[in-house]
Amino acid sequence: MVAVVNSELVTAVELNQRIERATAEARRAGAKLPSEDSLRQQALDALIDERVQITYARDIGQRVDEAEIDRSVANIAAQNQLTLPQLRERLRTEGMDYPRFRNNLKDQLIVERVREREVMGRIRIADDDIDRLLDEYRAKASADTELNIAQVLVAVPEGASDAVVAERLARAQQALARAKAGEDFAVVARELSDDSSKREVGGEIGLRPASRLPDLFVDAVKGLNAGQLAAQPVRSAAGFHVLKLVQRQDGNPFKVTQTRSRHILLRLADREQTAAVVRRMEQLRAQIERKERPFEAIAREISEDGTAENGGDLGWVSPGAFVPEFEEAMNKLPPGGLSQPVVSRFGVHLIQVMERRDTVPELKEIREQARNQLRELKFDQAYVDWVKELRLKAYIEMREAPL
Repeated sequence: MVAVVNSELVTAVELNQRIERATAEARRAGAKLPSEDSLRQQALDALIDERVQITYARDIGQRVDEAEIDRSVANIAAQNQLTLPQLRERLRTEGMDYPRFRNNLKDQLIVERVREREVMGRIRIADDDIDRLLDEYRAKASADTELNIAQVLVAVPEGASDAVVAERLARAQQALARAKAGEDFAVVARELSDDSSKREVGGEIGLRPASRLPDLFVDAVKGLNAGQLAAQPVRSAAGFHVLKLVQRQDGNPFKVTQTRSRHILLRLADREQTAAVVRRMEQLRAQIERKERPFEAIAREISEDGTAENGGDLGWVSPGAFVPEFEEAMNKLPPGGLSQPVVSRFGVHLIQVMERRDTVPELKEIREQARNQLRELKFDQAYVDWVKELRLKAYIEMREAPL
């Protein structure tokens, strides 16, 4: 025994297993390992953190039922493309007996429930925080904007007299007046512009990032719609510029990728059915893959969801609309892709992605997404603070001298 944490023990076997796992993961990732003493201390701290969370969760009465554990086991098997018997065999070969695996999974689920509630409950997001984040997005999008500007350049020689400058300005104002009167800007540019490199293409500079254009050009067309003219000629070291905004291509910071998918759902009357229902879904998946039966026909016939009459069509949805296990499987699929059976609290699903699109949600949804993002950004620190408080309140006895 290495430590006692409230009513829980941390054993030397667990500590050594955690060190071995961390070592193997670091080597797979090509990461540099800390010293042996540091690695041992990190592993021990992680185990103590887990124990204080588990004992707290039990003390406040947090529970997960056996059906939830069954769903997690089934999803782990599906993710590894294993049947449940194959998963049991793999665990055995890795030195993990199945009851201990289920018990560890149970503890993990209990802690996840408590952590989500306790930590998220500590995080407060003010409307001002959301406004600042959205302003940052807008500023970044503005920097990413691309502009196509057409110009008539009336050159002014270096050191020109006031009379020459006045004559050049009059010529620029003449060009602007003709364009404002409705004359084709390209015709005016070909006739009056001194920019020989762009004159024959109607003075168009071409689509370029705003950051690569002169600030005076960007400022002059700010607020203009495509096709509009800057109110006055713009003066630069080269001369006077008559400007027209041909095209504006904005980077939209609020664009999201929506997915249209469909599913077949078979509900579970009790947890003993899970393996059988997963096998049934695997058979249906094979029929769809072999094109023996269309997905939508099977959905209409057997799906136990309200979408059955529409062939399982779930419509267009933004990220975060579904339970995590469903959404994670859906997001991995390309359009037309078909998932392995996915177990959720609703039952067993077979998912097919139909199509995807980029779109801009309504402002209310944008603000809610920003709120969720800020919560995620603050979650890690709030979690660290919460665990520190639990450790301060916990009874922790080290049976070995700390490193």
